[in-house]
Amino acid sequence: MDSRAVKTMMLFLQGPCRGVAYVVVNAEDADLDIFDGDLPDSKKLVEQFTLENKQKPALVVSLQDFAAEGILCLKKPIKASEMLLALEQAKTTIDKLSKTPADGAASPAAGITMDAHAGQGTEAKGNGVKPSVSNLPERNKTSKHQTALLLDERSFHKNFDTFKDFDINDPTQAIAASYNPKNFFQGFFQAALTVAKSNKQIMLLESNWLPITLFPRTQEIWLDAGDQELKGFAGIKLNRKIMEAELFLSRVDPEMVTLDKALDKFQSIENFLWKLTCWTSNGHYPQDIDYRFPVYLKNWPNFTRLLVTPHALRISALLIKGPRTMDNIARALNIKIQYVFMFVSAAHAIGLAGQVKRLADSLVEAPEIKHSAYHRVLKHLASKLRSR
Repeated sequence: MDSRAVKTMMLFLQGPCRGVAYVVVNAEDADLDIFDGDLPDSKKLVEQFTLENKQKPALVVSLQDFAAEGILCLKKPIKASEMLLALEQAKTTIDKLSKTPADGAASPAAGITMDAHAGQGTEAKGNGVKPSVSNLPERNKTSKHQTALLLDERSFHKNFDTFKDFDINDPTQAIAASYNPKNFFQGFFQAALTVAKSNKQIMLLESNWLPITLFPRTQEIWLDAGDQELKGFAGIKLNRKIMEAELFLSRVDPEMVTLDKALDKFQSIENFLWKLTCWTSNGHYPQDIDYRFPVYLKNWPNFTRLLVTPHALRISALLIKGPRTMDNIARALNIKIQYVFMFVSAAHAIGLAGQVKRLADSLVEAPEIKHSAYHRVLKHLASKLRSR
């Protein structure tokens, strides 16, 4: 299957099939391989699978009749009831095979796999699906989300042309440096996300902007908008009364989930909320964080998937060692405090950062950074790498 077909199958299993099966990351971790029988190489791939896999069943979906010994077959378009029956049959086969391993082989690992066939003349590569049964461990489904966007200071300021400077020593400016997420779309999205997660149900958020579908179980959202559109809307201060009147959050019947959505419009909730918060913050910090007291970082953000703002890696490395005030971080790293404000805002929004509550954490100032003996050498090498 190509990536679009794999994503469609993911949605079908999550929606109409009510989460009976999930995609797993590795083909080796799967219990069942699913093939699209209408591709040119399908017959060859299924024959190869039959020869090589004695401990795993397979399912072929096709518009035509597809006969193969020991292979489950379903006609397209697949009905939820037929898929559920096929998965039950697959589970029965899996149980039998696990009790009678062939040639001394171990019983198969958990999961049902979909082989994502890229086209003619290529090998099938696995993304998988697993039945949600008590004797099988939970697996994570694969995601086709975009990788991180790394912004240096120059490109950052091109994107954030309204970025303001603050003198944190001036109490008036320090207060002005905060923002209230509830006055922006960020706050409304976070409230909707809380409801969707607590209900564990697909929900549709409608407002005077674009609709967003939330999939709490798979930690994804679907939004038909690019980053520039999101950036433009994120920074607009909204009238809360008008917004609340025009905001609608409704449950989505899994049976009614359509499978024709543009697959490139899916993104992880973490990635979306991180970006949304960065563009909403615009160098400010959230009101529920007191700039006078230290903040902490639970663990490293997943920078392979997140928008990387200037000095985000350095800020993370410093905070991982222990809580610090945002002012102390900026001074220790000799960077603009707006970079710290934005990082803390985004990390706080996704639950990685927060205000310390222990008296000991705010009792004394965090220690100064002590550079190692190799600091100059490493700094020199880093500058050489950046100049290439």
